[in-house]
Amino acid sequence: MNELQNTPRRDAELATVQPLVDVIEDASGLTLLVDMPGVAKDAIELKLEGNTLSISGDMAVSPVDGMQAIYAELPMGRYRRAFTLSRELDATRVEATGKDGVLRLRIPKTQQAQPRRIEVRNA
Repeated sequence: MNELQNTPRRDAELATVQPLVDVIEDASGLTLLVDMPGVAKDAIELKLEGNTLSISGDMAVSPVDGMQAIYAELPMGRYRRAFTLSRELDATRVEATGKDGVLRLRIPKTQQAQPRRIEVRNA
Protein backbone atom coordinates (compact mmCIF):
# COMPACT_ATOMS: atom_id res chain seq x y z
CA MET A 1 0.00 0.00 0.00
CA ASN A 2 1.38 3.42 -0.96
CA GLU A 3 1.63 6.05 1.71
CA LEU A 4 -0.15 9.32 0.98
CA GLN A 5 1.75 12.55 1.33
CA ASN A 6 0.00 15.52 2.85
CA THR A 7 1.75 18.39 1.13
CA PRO A 8 0.66 21.85 2.28
CA ARG A 9 -0.40 24.14 -0.56
CA ARG A 10 1.19 27.51 -1.09
CA ASP A 11 -1.06 30.58 -1.15
CA ALA A 12 -0.65 30.86 -4.93
CA GLU A 13 -2.12 27.37 -5.33
CA LEU A 14 -5.27 28.10 -3.34
CA ALA A 15 -8.43 28.14 -5.41
CA THR A 16 -10.78 31.13 -5.46
CA VAL A 17 -14.40 30.09 -5.05
CA GLN A 18 -17.55 32.18 -5.46
CA PRO A 19 -19.78 31.46 -2.48
CA LEU A 20 -23.44 30.70 -3.11
CA VAL A 21 -25.70 33.61 -2.12
CA ASP A 22 -29.43 33.93 -1.48
CA VAL A 23 -30.79 37.48 -1.81
CA ILE A 24 -34.06 38.28 -0.06
CA GLU A 25 -35.79 41.63 -0.49
CA ASP A 26 -38.46 43.12 1.72
CA ALA A 27 -39.94 46.60 2.02
CA SER A 28 -37.11 47.88 4.22
CA GLY A 29 -34.03 46.36 2.54
CA LEU A 30 -32.07 43.35 1.38
CA THR A 31 -30.78 40.33 3.26
CA LEU A 32 -27.91 38.35 1.75
CA LEU A 33 -27.23 34.82 3.01
CA VAL A 34 -23.70 33.87 1.93
CA ASP A 35 -22.60 30.23 2.25
CA MET A 36 -19.00 30.18 3.49
CA PRO A 37 -18.39 26.80 5.15
CA GLY A 38 -14.97 26.39 6.70
CA VAL A 39 -14.48 30.13 7.25
CA ALA A 40 -14.20 31.42 10.82
CA LYS A 41 -16.05 34.62 11.64
CA ASP A 42 -12.71 36.37 12.26
CA ALA A 43 -11.44 35.31 8.80
CA ILE A 44 -14.22 37.09 6.89
CA GLU A 45 -13.34 40.40 5.29
CA LEU A 46 -16.02 42.85 4.16
CA LYS A 47 -15.08 45.98 2.22
CA LEU A 48 -17.20 48.78 0.89
CA GLU A 49 -15.53 50.89 -1.78
CA GLY A 50 -17.84 53.36 -3.47
CA ASN A 51 -20.93 51.33 -4.28
CA THR A 52 -19.11 47.95 -4.41
CA LEU A 53 -19.44 45.53 -1.51
CA SER A 54 -16.69 42.87 -1.49
CA ILE A 55 -16.84 39.70 0.58
CA SER A 56 -13.85 37.39 1.09
CA GLY A 57 -12.63 34.77 3.52
CA ASP A 58 -10.08 31.98 3.73
CA MET A 59 -11.25 28.40 4.19
CA ALA A 60 -9.53 26.56 7.02
CA VAL A 61 -10.16 23.08 8.31
CA SER A 62 -9.23 22.47 11.94
CA PRO A 63 -7.69 19.05 12.52
CA VAL A 64 -9.07 16.86 15.29
CA ASP A 65 -6.92 17.03 18.45
CA GLY A 66 -4.10 14.52 18.37
CA MET A 67 -4.68 13.58 14.72
CA GLN A 68 -3.07 14.60 11.48
CA ALA A 69 -4.76 14.40 8.08
CA ILE A 70 -2.90 12.26 5.56
CA TYR A 71 -5.49 12.86 2.85
CA ALA A 72 -8.24 15.46 2.55
CA GLU A 73 -10.83 16.09 -0.15
CA LEU A 74 -12.13 19.31 1.34
CA PRO A 75 -11.41 22.27 -0.91
CA MET A 76 -8.94 24.76 0.45
CA GLY A 77 -8.96 28.25 -0.88
CA ARG A 78 -10.51 31.66 -0.63
CA TYR A 79 -14.10 32.71 -1.08
CA ARG A 80 -14.57 35.94 -3.03
CA ARG A 81 -17.70 37.72 -4.20
CA ALA A 82 -18.55 41.33 -5.03
CA PHE A 83 -21.84 43.16 -5.44
CA THR A 84 -22.69 46.57 -6.84
CA LEU A 85 -25.16 48.29 -4.54
CA SER A 86 -27.88 50.51 -5.96
CA ARG A 87 -28.46 54.05 -4.73
CA GLU A 88 -31.66 52.84 -3.06
CA LEU A 89 -29.57 50.98 -0.46
CA ASP A 90 -27.98 52.66 2.56
CA ALA A 91 -24.44 51.27 2.44
CA THR A 92 -23.51 53.13 5.65
CA ARG A 93 -25.84 50.89 7.68
CA VAL A 94 -24.79 47.39 6.53
CA GLU A 95 -24.94 44.83 9.36
CA ALA A 96 -23.16 41.46 9.29
CA THR A 97 -23.53 38.35 11.45
CA GLY A 98 -22.17 34.86 11.01
CA LYS A 99 -23.21 31.44 12.26
CA ASP A 100 -22.69 27.83 11.13
CA GLY A 101 -20.83 28.77 7.93
CA VAL A 102 -23.44 31.28 6.78
CA LEU A 103 -22.72 35.01 6.64
CA ARG A 104 -25.87 37.14 6.95
CA LEU A 105 -25.74 40.69 5.63
CA ARG A 106 -28.58 43.14 6.15
CA ILE A 107 -28.55 46.18 3.87
CA PRO A 108 -31.40 48.60 4.59
CA LYS A 109 -32.99 50.80 1.95
CA THR A 110 -32.64 54.56 2.24
CA GLN A 111 -35.58 56.41 3.77
CA GLN A 112 -36.52 57.78 0.34
CA ALA A 113 -36.63 54.28 -1.19
CA GLN A 114 -38.79 52.72 1.52
CA PRO A 115 -42.50 52.54 0.89
CA ARG A 116 -44.60 54.86 2.97
CA ARG A 117 -48.27 55.22 3.57
CA ILE A 118 -49.90 58.45 2.48
CA GLU A 119 -52.90 59.51 4.49
CA VAL A 120 -55.95 60.75 2.60
CA ARG A 121 -57.53 63.66 4.45
CA ASN A 122 -60.90 65.28 4.06
CA ALA A 123 -60.94 68.25 1.73
